[in-house]
Amino acid sequence: MIQHWDLFLAPYKQAIDEMKVKLKGMRGQFKMQSEHSPIEFVTGRVKPIASILDKATRKGISLEKLEDEMQDIAGVRMMCQFVDDIHRVVEILRIRNDFEIVEERDYISSRKNSGYRSYHVVVRYPVQTIEGEKKILVEIQIRTLAMNFWATIEHSLNYKYSGQFPQDIKERLVRAAEAAYLLDAEMSQIRGEIQEAQAIFSRKKELDSN
Repeated sequence: MIQHWDLFLAPYKQAIDEMKVKLKGMRGQFKMQSEHSPIEFVTGRVKPIASILDKATRKGISLEKLEDEMQDIAGVRMMCQFVDDIHRVVEILRIRNDFEIVEERDYISSRKNSGYRSYHVVVRYPVQTIEGEKKILVEIQIRTLAMNFWATIEHSLNYKYSGQFPQDIKERLVRAAEAAYLLDAEMSQIRGEIQEAQAIFSRKKELDSN
């Protein structure tokens, strides 16, 4: 039994804070080099205690094994404009040496039955504490803005129906997921035009500010 949740979760919060700074820094580096950044923005969170306990019960994970068996207590989300950007981000993560990749799950090439699409990278991240180094499992989710919109809506509905979706809602969610995927595909087709327009807008904004 975990007696002090604040102490248990503190390294996870530290890992999230540090990783957000580092991954946002990658976006800044692309901007300084006047390159298209595959990273639109980065968010992160530590799973609420109630959600940890609920998932532990559903998955049959004992509290003593949470650190080893629950991969998403700490979660980072990286948003991209285009599907190709996701693969670029994954390649960048693979060559970093400040954490170890434990597992990759490609739900873009092979979506879940619900329609969910995203690319998950589970890493083991070293946190420096007053008691020495502690390696924390962190799940990084990489997705497009369209995929994130769908996932956010599905997550909200999941709370409403406690995971037991009515059949018509389930079918509509799958259709909506496919529509979001088609939107991503269309945007990828005109990627060059979009990036050129964004570059023109950025230059104009910079000139106006000067």
